[in-house]
Amino acid sequence: MPETIRTLIVDDEPLAREGVRLHLAGEPDIEVVGECGDGEAAVEAIRDLAPDLLFLDIQLPGLDGFEVLDRVPERVPAVVFVTAYDRHAVAAFERHALDYLLKPYDAPRFARALARVRDELARRDREAVGREVLEVLRELRGRPGYLQRVAVRTAGRYVFLRLDEIDWIEAAENYVRLHAGGRGHLLRETMAGLEGRLDPERFLRVHRSAIVRVDAIQALERLSNNEFAVVLADGTRLVSSRGYRERIEDLLRRSR
Repeated sequence: MPETIRTLIVDDEPLAREGVRLHLAGEPDIEVVGECGDGEAAVEAIRDLAPDLLFLDIQLPGLDGFEVLDRVPERVPAVVFVTAYDRHAVAAFERHALDYLLKPYDAPRFARALARVRDELARRDREAVGREVLEVLRELRGRPGYLQRVAVRTAGRYVFLRLDEIDWIEAAENYVRLHAGGRGHLLRETMAGLEGRLDPERFLRVHRSAIVRVDAIQALERLSNNEFAVVLADGTRLVSSRGYRERIEDLLRRSR
């Protein structure tokens, strides 16, 4: 184990980064060498700073946590993954004895994660720890199935939404807004990233900024400019863009 564990904190929420810093304060063998709020900055920092330990949020703007590590296979440090909801990832971390923090976490849980990191770095060299991290990434890349629910933060806690509760999804800069039962919930995810984790039989992208649940569609109206008006059961009316016309027409063919 290195005499001083050089540590990088990566999370797009400033309060979350501050929380990690506070938990690390007073640890004599920890040196926080940097912080990042997005995936691209994390890749650059890992290359420049070569940390021994990474506290890495999975859901990040731009590149997610897994994509960050994909970019730096030669420099992967020990990692404590931070996640709000990904059950597939959590199961993989446990199988490979990698640690994770499931938000929200408390001081004893954080201390156990740090103790495991110290133990791993003492027993194995950094390259061996890095290989284990890359192995779990390979497993996660090939994981089966689609999302069944997502966790959203509401009033200081995480609430789980089932996919069949969501009517439609809207792009909101580095977030997406999940519209469910007349309420909107922000999720730290990109449209492309979330679309890839949704069952295409259940969700349909109709615009670069909108994904709808197929069962929530009440009517489709063909417009004069090769676009469609998508009318949902709750009265929401969305206009598709031309680039997604073929997907909507395919849905019509399958539904007849």
